[in-house]
Amino acid sequence: MPRRKTIFINNGIYHVLNKGVNSAPIFLNNNDHQRFLDIVNLCRYNPQIKFSLYNRLHKQEKNEFLDNLKKKHEPIIDILAFSLMPNHFHLLLKQLQDKGIQIFLGNLQNSYAKYFNIKNKRTGPLFQSAFKSIDIETDEQLIHVSRYIHLNPVSSYIIDIENLENYKWSSFGNYLNDKKYEFVASATILGYFKTQSKYRKFVFDQADYQRELEEIKHLAIE
Repeated sequence: MPRRKTIFINNGIYHVLNKGVNSAPIFLNNNDHQRFLDIVNLCRYNPQIKFSLYNRLHKQEKNEFLDNLKKKHEPIIDILAFSLMPNHFHLLLKQLQDKGIQIFLGNLQNSYAKYFNIKNKRTGPLFQSAFKSIDIETDEQLIHVSRYIHLNPVSSYIIDIENLENYKWSSFGNYLNDKKYEFVASATILGYFKTQSKYRKFVFDQADYQRELEEIKHLAIE
């Protein structure tokens, strides 16, 4: 049966993911992670400037450019949650403007792939496909997908659950009062929980079960 094509609508929320060609790594070091997130921060406004040009600006000039961008333009998407893994990424996105998700993902992946290819002297596609997406249809699905995304580093055995709060390359810290990534719109999901500690418990209580599911999935593939 062919995969159902996702129809993106304004104010709709979607789980978006992509991985490297043949599951090859797309992040080789912390600089790669940071570059990807810097592009995320810029591209959520669909700026009429290439990231490579923006990146040549001095730090103060970058801050001024972003401030002006925020004053003059509305974002095309909101980023509710994210997690970066060695060979793939997860994003939980809310579309705010027509074709916002397609524009954002196109700009993000094209810019990052160009950077990665030049840096590593490679050619050809970096990502396995344009991207995969799943539409979020209920409030329950929304909070469970956010948990799945935040637990990904644990279920993939990159870190232990005790270190999840310190994993730099996800939005989980933003849900626990660490505002490291100002572009993360955590209020939507936290609104379903009385406190941040309630959300933390909601995530941590599922860690072992999610690891078991990942192990079963790998065994089935093998």
